[in-house]
Amino acid sequence: MLLKDKTAVITGCNRGIGLSILEIFSKNGANIIACVRKENSNFSLRASEISKKYSNKIDIVSFDLEDEKKIEEAFLKIKKITKQINILVNNAGINQMSLFQMTPLNVFRKVFEINFFSVISLTQKLLKIISKNNNSKIINISSNAIKLSDAGRSAYAPSKSALISFTEVLSKELGNFKINVNAIAPGLVKTDMMKNTPQKVLDEAIQNTSLKKAAEPEDIAKIVLFLASEDSNHINGETLFVTGGM
Repeated sequence: MLLKDKTAVITGCNRGIGLSILEIFSKNGANIIACVRKENSNFSLRASEISKKYSNKIDIVSFDLEDEKKIEEAFLKIKKITKQINILVNNAGINQMSLFQMTPLNVFRKVFEINFFSVISLTQKLLKIISKNNNSKIINISSNAIKLSDAGRSAYAPSKSALISFTEVLSKELGNFKINVNAIAPGLVKTDMMKNTPQKVLDEAIQNTSLKKAAEPEDIAKIVLFLASEDSNHINGETLFVTGGM
């Protein structure tokens, strides 16, 4: 088991990529603090089933990433649950598509608040208890949209680009503490977020991949597992593009 006796904090755990990360980390021996916007009975049941299946501990912490006060409260809850964190996966985010002239400023602020500033806030707080000198890992989930810069992505793509820049800077600041900071930039993934994309856009994007298909959430989760494990100890400040050859 690649993550035996490790403790991981994962945001956006209730579905899609986050849920797949939760399961594959559990399968590999990690105890999980599963962060979700709102706790619901379906997710609680799923988390309980995963915990029983793999005999690990899963604690659910719910909070709104747009609310700085709620992030602080969540941090205090996490501190009570564990004294040491080995892995942080900043996965939660929102998609947004509209032409620049049709996008109000408050929408730009909302996208950046969730996709970037909440990551800054939560990471800054959790660094107080992220284990130092123990090959700890921080993994940020960005997007291949930073390369494509398609029309309609004037808020989303820059928010994910900022996350890449943050990853590179933080990797240099934390490298001496044996904390690796990397990012993953997925292409098309079969999640609810993809369902909100027009079919014509999806079809064109899939045709522009060499594998001619979208990824399953598990495909991304396996890369997250690699970056969270000691197999990736010499990878730092990098962004891995997982796009099917887009």
